[in-house]
Amino acid sequence: MQPASSSVSRVSRWSLAAKLALLIGLPAAYLLIPPLRQQIDQWIFLLGMVDVAAVRGYVQSYGAWAPLVSIGLMMLQAVLAPLPAFVITFANAAVFGWAWGAAISWTGAMLGAALCYGLARWYGRGLVEKLTPPGTLQRFDQLSERWGLWAVLVARLLPFVPFDPVSYAAGVARIGFWRFLLATGAGQLPATIVYSLAGDLLAVNVQWLALGIAAVFVISTLVAVFGTWRKKPIAQ
Repeated sequence: MQPASSSVSRVSRWSLAAKLALLIGLPAAYLLIPPLRQQIDQWIFLLGMVDVAAVRGYVQSYGAWAPLVSIGLMMLQAVLAPLPAFVITFANAAVFGWAWGAAISWTGAMLGAALCYGLARWYGRGLVEKLTPPGTLQRFDQLSERWGLWAVLVARLLPFVPFDPVSYAAGVARIGFWRFLLATGAGQLPATIVYSLAGDLLAVNVQWLALGIAAVFVISTLVAVFGTWRKKPIAQ
């Protein structure tokens, strides 16, 4: 019978090998497989244009595969944090209607958040510090230490708080995966609905859009006040 320490050591070696394979394999695939490189470059260029009409036309061109392509774009955006997510949300609403568009955008955002969280948890703090703006990790550490899940929930509710850096930071904070997903899903839903209504120009007018954005801010304020009143973080 093998000692437990030997089994742990073997698992650690396999884990390290898998991390290195992913870290080296993905860039190598990008450099050595021209069709893959062209596809990724095309997606990055498309999102970098910040052109809703262009994203709409691109997604729509895939027909029945359009929802999966949209979700793929959202996940790519999540890993490459500077790319704008709201362009995809607007385009989804224009292609699928605000309700289905919101569902697809929300699903893509959740998968992207889970991907960022998983990468941060697997590779650790060093990767997160490279992928997030300076000071982001330290600020989130302080907030999550005091407020726990409220830090994630309020960050998701506030439209001006960057989405992806919070996902990376939560991966190295003491927040469980399922609790992170719960806070992300609940906090992201109001903004997703508002942006989807904005993208579906046939279903919304300026007054409804303004009301929706105001509602997002009111909800986030109430949640923040309630969290402060509790004076303790949600149990991890």
